[in-house]
This record gives sequence, structure tokens and C-alpha cells, in this order.
Amino acid sequence: MIRLLVVDDNAAIRAAVTELCAAAGDVTVVAECIDGSGAADAARHSRPDVVLMDLSMPGTGGLAATREVLAESADARVVVLTGSFSAATVREARAIGAVGYLVKDGDPAELLRGVRAVAAGGTAWGAAAAATLRSHPPNG
Repeated sequence: MIRLLVVDDNAAIRAAVTELCAAAGDVTVVAECIDGSGAADAARHSRPDVVLMDLSMPGTGGLAATREVLAESADARVVVLTGSFSAATVREARAIGAVGYLVKDGDPAELLRGVRAVAAGGTAWGAAAAATLRSHPPNG
């Protein structure tokens, strides 16, 4: 069973992800946070395989929370799940250690494939994010 932490200020998004995972059968939401301020603590206590991290939240935003989660739980694998696409944010997310970037209005099946891929040690860069990373390789 893949253990998932969902960090998002939108209750409807958290509920939709939980419902999607329950229907999938091989992914379970082990913790939720309504903003980034509690994400590192939740990751430390719930020991998720994958963290889905919203970017735009009140208080501690997703990029800062990703840094904190990875500092506290080095084996955590963070995938950004956001409502908007920004090439600069994709590059920054990768630079700080995120292993994926998906948009909320994408195909739910893509979200599940991404969670499974990341739990298996891979990545989950959506099409636009992957294209951005190809056009802006690290140190290039």
C-alpha cells in the first residue's frame, strides 16, 4: 500500500484525492495538512511514501514546505500538485528536491500514475513540466 500525505488548503481537493485513492485500492491517504506549516511534522509522524504538495496556500507556501519536509524526512518524495503552471516554479521545485509537478485540472489517472511512479522511485513530471525541464536542464 502506498502511503500518501496531502498538503492543500482546499478541502474539496483533499477530499477528491482521498476518494480517488480509496477507489484505486493501492494508495491510502495517511495524513492531510491545510497549509504548509504542519507538513514537515505530518511527514515525520505519518511516514508517507509520497507527499502531494499544493504551492499556493496561506501561511507557509508549498515550496517552503517542500524544503522543510525534505529537511526533516530525507526519504520523502514530494510531488507538486497545483492549480496553475509556471515554468519558473517547475524549475525551482526540481532544484529544491521535488520529483514531480502535476496540475490539479489534469487527468485523475495521471495523478495516480504519478503517485505510483514516485513511490516506485521514479518521477511524475506532467507534460508541460517535462517540456520545461528539457528546455532548461540543470546547470544549463
